[in-house]
Amino acid sequence: MLSLHHLPAVLLFASMVAGLSLQKLNANDSPYIVVQSTTSTQNSGLLDAIVPAFENQSGIAVRVVAVGTGQAIRNATRGDGDVLLVHSKEAEEQFVADKWGVERFDVMYNDFILVGPEHDPAGIAGTNDITAALHSIATQDILFASRGDDSGTHKAELKLWDEMGIDVNASSGDWYRETGSGMGATLNVGIGMGAYILTDRATWIAFGNKNKHQIAVQNDERLFNQYGVILVNPERHPNVKATFGQQFIDWLLGTQGQEAIAAFSINGQQLFFPNASSTSSADTAQ
Repeated sequence: MLSLHHLPAVLLFASMVAGLSLQKLNANDSPYIVVQSTTSTQNSGLLDAIVPAFENQSGIAVRVVAVGTGQAIRNATRGDGDVLLVHSKEAEEQFVADKWGVERFDVMYNDFILVGPEHDPAGIAGTNDITAALHSIATQDILFASRGDDSGTHKAELKLWDEMGIDVNASSGDWYRETGSGMGATLNVGIGMGAYILTDRATWIAFGNKNKHQIAVQNDERLFNQYGVILVNPERHPNVKATFGQQFIDWLLGTQGQEAIAAFSINGQQLFFPNASSTSSADTAQ
């Protein structure tokens, strides 16, 4: 039986437990959104650089899930997120057409580049014709490292092979190597084996383990890399924080977000170029 002289300690303990529970409840009740995004926006450091300004202004925390574009779209289709920020326009438009997303907006762009070993076994360094370069790699059976993960970069790469009529699946495990990993991991693997790799320029600029690899092919219009942002459809998933998610989208598309994207650079090099429509209603929201 509990004696009376133990009562103050018991009450103090109960008060502490209640206080901790209340703190946990309040933390969970804080406004936040989940953004399903591609690895390049995270690996480049872009989101770490620009998101705090939105969080400080809005009081809404942004939790980023950085995966390949294909996986991000699948996650959003399941309702595991409020906003989708990726870079495969055709897949994004299908996401909206299937009513998983509300509306798609252009937000920014950069480009893809082909990087390769310094000794350039394919003889393509300094050129700007990506299909000719890939054709040289394939016909000479020179190592090429692919993400192989259904990401936006992987989708763009496969489209280029398809345009040339080259079936890379037939060469899988030979000169064509698939890592099934993100961009950073694929760069590490590709550089380690002396392979050519298609990557987005932002990740390459931020990447710290270049060794003796360098840009081989760039500035082909077919390497244009557009990013889009979409609110996940709350009619499909009632758990979607539509109001908070739209606030984030409006901020990205408006003056403040676009200027933050433009200001982000590494070693003096701008990594992303904002191109949201000037007619977007987001601009008037700010």
